Amino acid sequence: MGTYLIRRLFWLVPVLFTVSLVTFIIMRSAPGGPWDTSDERRQVDAATARSLAAFYGLDKPIWRQFLGYVIGDTNSQTGKYVCGLVCGNLGPSYRQRGRSVQDILFGAPEGKTFWQSRFGYSLRLGLMALSMAVFIGIPLGIIAALKQNTIADYIALFIATSGISVPSFVLAIFFIIIFAARLHWVNILVDDWTQIRYWFMPMAVLGFGTMAFTARLTRSSMLEVMRQDYVRTARAKGLVERVVVLTHMFRNALIPVITILGPALAGLVTGSFIIETMFSFPGMGRAYVQAIGQRDYSLIMGTTVVYALLIAVANLSVDVFYVFVDPRIRLEE
Repeated sequence: MGTYLIRRLFWLVPVLFTVSLVTFIIMRSAPGGPWDTSDERRQVDAATARSLAAFYGLDKPIWRQFLGYVIGDTNSQTGKYVCGLVCGNLGPSYRQRGRSVQDILFGAPEGKTFWQSRFGYSLRLGLMALSMAVFIGIPLGIIAALKQNTIADYIALFIATSGISVPSFVLAIFFIIIFAARLHWVNILVDDWTQIRYWFMPMAVLGFGTMAFTARLTRSSMLEVMRQDYVRTARAKGLVERVVVLTHMFRNALIPVITILGPALAGLVTGSFIIETMFSFPGMGRAYVQAIGQRDYSLIMGTTVVYALLIAVANLSVDVFYVFVDPRIRLEE
């Protein structure tokens, strides 16, 4: 397993390089720049724009800017060599002057912990949404399979189909109208996200689709396992139904579900920018959306690389977890 993990980790290098290159090309192909503003009265004059471009190295050739971001380059102002992405340096923010991308994404306010950083907020929201998907979706799928073609199965399928069919932003609008505007259970605009009750709506909206997909996949996997010979043999031996379901059926039906849970967590963390923007959630996704609108090149590049790394690590974690769920599976050395 050690050789397999090392090989997979080395493969992260070309993956992250490709992601960085594609993001860089798309980003620089878009019109506008980091010094543009929507207010004509606040437009940066040409001399200031040239000074800022020289300070941040944006006056250099495109290929050198990319290599400087990934590998490193000499700062034309100070004459010092600044290592790039290979050293974990995500670069300075062009719009939030004096702050680095690492500080924006992973830095917490003074007196706060890591979990109060933008990445910490997004990670907590993703974990809560995934917990909702697992602890509701898997039991729902098991019940639907065991009670096939009954009212319980129909209700479970209706919930699962609704969760897959309804887009998350549409569900978010309904939640805001019902729970905030009508029932007044939560505030529409939240200033203090330390109160856990305000997390209910973004968590439910973000995790509902994953919960629905998990329920459908669990149901189909359980139905397939129920028809296997070893399940009939276990029942013929006189084992109680609870043991048959949990030991012989559920463990084998769990493998396809695990396949999606790792990427699902990465997807919940990386795909939450719409939900974070709608609920004004202080996470990494909202900062990403703002960076795109402001053409903050370093923040866009850094956040994209972090997202790509999360997805790659999640896929690797799924492969490793297979071994613990099913001893018959062995990773290739």
